Amino acid sequence: MKKVLIMIDDGFEDSEFLYPYYRFQEEGYEVDVVGSKAKAVYRGKHGVPFKADLSPKEVNITEYKAVIIPGGKAPDRMRLDRGLVDIIKLAHKKNFVIAAICHGPQMLIEADILHGKKATCWYSVATDLKNAGANFVDISVAIDGNIVTSRHPADLPQFCKEAIKLLKKRTSK
Repeated sequence: MKKVLIMIDDGFEDSEFLYPYYRFQEEGYEVDVVGSKAKAVYRGKHGVPFKADLSPKEVNITEYKAVIIPGGKAPDRMRLDRGLVDIIKLAHKKNFVIAAICHGPQMLIEADILHGKKATCWYSVATDLKNAGANFVDISVAIDGNIVTSRHPADLPQFCKEAIKLLKKRTSK
């Protein structure tokens, strides 16, 4: 089965987690949730609870084709977990699709994979993106190689559409 991984921690932006979680399933992908602790329940900014399936140690990255990183305050917490950051590094090394929205690019900054890449994010992260060597663009979806980024919840339809399109293109080869 085709599988994607979505990251989670407390303070995730509820819509930026839930929309891709279900949208990728609609496209036929199995979606596994990874958090710092397997089976832990994490709460979104608006109170939505969601349980992680796996911890970073339990992830076999070769089973997946993409990693999705929702925004909110969760990426600031997730980037402190070396295991979660290493997942991003490995996914990038394997040229998997990496899709990050809102504050999600903080994980891409921590993984040090944005040098020379076109990317977008929530406006308060733009300076961090630039300082990490990215070419910041204020557009709804930026695609550069295997990386898809977006700014905020209003961009979710186009974010998911473009991430899925890129994923299908890369897995059909």
